[in-house]
Amino acid sequence: MIKVTVFYGNEADKSFDFDYYVNKHMPMVQERLTTFGMRYYNVEKGISDTDPNAPPLYTAVGYLFFNDVDGVHEGFKNHGRELVGDVKNFTDIEPQFLISELIA
Repeated sequence: MIKVTVFYGNEADKSFDFDYYVNKHMPMVQERLTTFGMRYYNVEKGISDTDPNAPPLYTAVGYLFFNDVDGVHEGFKNHGRELVGDVKNFTDIEPQFLISELIA
């Protein structure tokens, strides 16, 4: 299984609308990418670092799970511009991406 991880760093003076992200953006991602083998997604909201008084490294992390890497690339080739273009509707944090293979 292939996992696409989208990291949104915890940056000073930046905002993140979790309601929009969870209820609009991620369902749109699922709708656009299901035909390319996207199976499901998860969303995490950062709450702290290992020190409970320290802020989290990431404000949010999104996970997209796919059958294979070709589906990831085809899906983003077809819908990436639209999906990345929607980011401005919920945050001014620049997302970072990691495509990985689950091995255990």
